[in-house]
Amino acid sequence: MTGKIHQYTDYTESKTVVSDVCIIGSGCGGATLAKRLSDLGMSVVVVEQGGYYPAESMDQNELNMAGKISAERNFATSADGGNSLVYGANVGGASVHYWADSYRTPSDRLDLWKSRYGITGHGLAELAPAWDEIEQNLNIHEAPDEYFNRMNQLVRAATKTLGWKGHRMPQARKDCVMSGHCMQGCNYDAKQSQMITHIPMAIENGAQIYADCMAQNLVHADGKVVALEARAMDRARNRPSDTSIRFEAGAFAIAAGGFNSAYFLLKQDGFKEALPALGKHFSMNPTAMVHAQYDERIELWRGIPSAWGIDEFRLARYDSTGGYIEGGYLLMANQVHPGLLAAVIPGFGSDHADWMKNLANFGSTAGWIDDYPDELGEISINADGARVVTYEYGPTTKKILRDLIKKQILVHQAAGARRILVGDYAGTKIEKPSDMARIDNLPISAGGLILSAPHPAGGCRMGDSPKTSVVGSDHLVHGFQNLFVSDSSVFPTGVSMDPSLTIMGFSYVAAEHILSAIN
Repeated sequence: MTGKIHQYTDYTESKTVVSDVCIIGSGCGGATLAKRLSDLGMSVVVVEQGGYYPAESMDQNELNMAGKISAERNFATSADGGNSLVYGANVGGASVHYWADSYRTPSDRLDLWKSRYGITGHGLAELAPAWDEIEQNLNIHEAPDEYFNRMNQLVRAATKTLGWKGHRMPQARKDCVMSGHCMQGCNYDAKQSQMITHIPMAIENGAQIYADCMAQNLVHADGKVVALEARAMDRARNRPSDTSIRFEAGAFAIAAGGFNSAYFLLKQDGFKEALPALGKHFSMNPTAMVHAQYDERIELWRGIPSAWGIDEFRLARYDSTGGYIEGGYLLMANQVHPGLLAAVIPGFGSDHADWMKNLANFGSTAGWIDDYPDELGEISINADGARVVTYEYGPTTKKILRDLIKKQILVHQAAGARRILVGDYAGTKIEKPSDMARIDNLPISAGGLILSAPHPAGGCRMGDSPKTSVVGSDHLVHGFQNLFVSDSSVFPTGVSMDPSLTIMGFSYVAAEHILSAIN
């Protein structure tokens, strides 16, 4: 029996849906889990709050597509307003608007998670076979020369000039036309998102996808979840309707993403009391930008976002006393479209207008930091029941960000930029060598740097103890027999690379444990 994608127009009356497994969320975690479990013969339903927007509904318009595939129209921020929270709200999740960078988890990170946090069963022996299959399904390959837009060419050349280590970035693409609209969804079905890979595979196996459906309450007793109560969404108002859908299953998996899985569990009665680590140990790869004007056309919005990455400084370097020296981030070319560029270019009036007039010659780099594990954030709930994301920048995190900005400046200088503009609200300009010292005094707080957070992790940290973690190495929520979590929220720290392939690999491991729990 082939499954289907149910949408808001299908929800004409309240009903009950029964399956072996019910998954909340359809991004890299939920879609991969659905594919793998359905491969193993399980009947699967996936509950997704967002809508289904296939290629024919995409128009490559920044504002329109933000309303369809970007959660909260890209207006979500951390509690202090200092970080833009970037995630998906649609069938396929963030993979529909991500850049398609697809890295296997570095072995040093897997070793850290095992030695420091006690994670078992998630080493190379378990993950490599999963990655072999996933990379084939998603056509993952290194970016060839023809994928390099001018900004990527300049970053690669600067890397060699500076003597740094760089690499071609692995891409989940097939027959890419290099339109440059990756963040608006791929109108050509070339980017191998979950919407066109694992979800159709799961549907072919009989999986049922319930889009426009908001998960609300877990019905549970004595450590066992028996049902999920949900509401059909009124897509026109983006509000839950009066139509209820009850999902009954042998096992339930939360895969709502790094910003929302912990939040969903925090809303359930008794969970925070039983699991004090719920919502804590949250990381989000804060991303800082540096811009520049060149004497040639760059057209930043053309081609793929990132074809070349600088991993010279991926791992932070410390002295013999533990003092920070440099590094702790991945650096790459940036891709921002004109509308968003107008928002992230600092300054007002004639100064801002001058940069915008030269937009075709505008270049940009970005780098996401590898969150310092002793200075992580938290997801909580306020008195109104709304999600609150708190991320206090500790002293080491601030040093990492300042070093990242300095290294980006060096890249632009080596690439021949005429003038350089730091991505901060003050519009700090680098015009002569002595200006580099100004970076040491940049305010890293709300109203300081312009920061985005594209890769949330933690909040449902994996570990041995219910006092310090939320799930065990079997992905089971502590104290439950059939409630699992399968997305980036289980990571003890950030991945230090794009997390999509790590999420998918972990989902293969989770699927085996879910299968065992049902049988």
